[in-house]
Amino acid sequence: MGKSGKGQRIGILTAGGDCPGINAAIRGVGKTAIVKYDMKIIGISDGFSGMINKEYRELTEHDLSGILTMGGTILGTSREKPFKKNGKGKNEISKPALIKHFYEQMELDCLVCIGGNGTLKTAHLLSLEGLNVVGIPKTIDNDVWGTDVTFGFDSAVNIAAEAIDRLHSTANSHKRIMIIEVMGHTAGWIALYSGVAAGGDVILIPEIEYSEEKIAEYLIRRVEENKPYSIVVVAEGIKNPTKDRSAAQYLSRRINEMTGLESRETVLGYIQRGGTPYPMDRVLATRYGTAAADMIARRDYGQMVALRNNDIISVPLGEVSGKLKLVDPNDPLVLQAKNMGTSFGN
Repeated sequence: MGKSGKGQRIGILTAGGDCPGINAAIRGVGKTAIVKYDMKIIGISDGFSGMINKEYRELTEHDLSGILTMGGTILGTSREKPFKKNGKGKNEISKPALIKHFYEQMELDCLVCIGGNGTLKTAHLLSLEGLNVVGIPKTIDNDVWGTDVTFGFDSAVNIAAEAIDRLHSTANSHKRIMIIEVMGHTAGWIALYSGVAAGGDVILIPEIEYSEEKIAEYLIRRVEENKPYSIVVVAEGIKNPTKDRSAAQYLSRRINEMTGLESRETVLGYIQRGGTPYPMDRVLATRYGTAAADMIARRDYGQMVALRNNDIISVPLGEVSGKLKLVDPNDPLVLQAKNMGTSFGN
């Protein structure tokens, strides 16, 4: 299935949530493939939906100019999961079969899938169906197994840290507890790094179980030590017994009830995912993209581009699929933060 060398046709799609740096990765793949290898780049619209509905267009070098600093994705994205059972009728063609059919009809030699855990799992399943696939890891959550870091993470941490920096002055002026909620359903990387970078007094992440009582004791002790305000950084996925409140809203109410201290919450939300990528993400996404084009030229399929000890390597998609990279409660950064007096609520 496919040719080698010059003239290869490479499909590229972006799936899952948007994040800073996607366009830089598209550019890295495309410009390297076109300039270095004389390949053709086929941009698939809206993630795997575009493969199912055969929505695509050829991308020229001109199309890739000026997108390095743009947020979002020029190809569009969706959360379509083609292998998820959808109750199709007896005479309907399954979504994976449609993707394989259009892959062959478009005469693709490889499909580059840029995305997080769900996208990379789908990429692996497509490779098992016989498609040549290369994965590029992107997510602000930094929870893709097999790579030291995903692009999007650095920009999200910068955005979150800047927001926390701004809350310090308000917290100090009003002598309040300021609680800021950042993204991270199962992995607390953003909360950990932004909390340390911006001097959070309490950092709560899903991987470390917290005690409301210990948080309350810690905050009261700070007041007694003439530290009249505190910054609490929480990942959205921490323990939250309520369904109608965010983690920050729940914690704000509980802290006020247990300590009598005035508290306010801020939910940062999608601001972390949008806008211009920071330079480190542009560089990392570019490195991933160029490496993906080189892998395709070598016909090194069924792999994900990864970063290990600042070296670009490839990892089999089968090893990545279905795994998450979570914060170890004994991560050096956690221990260092604790040594400086930061509370993790445990």
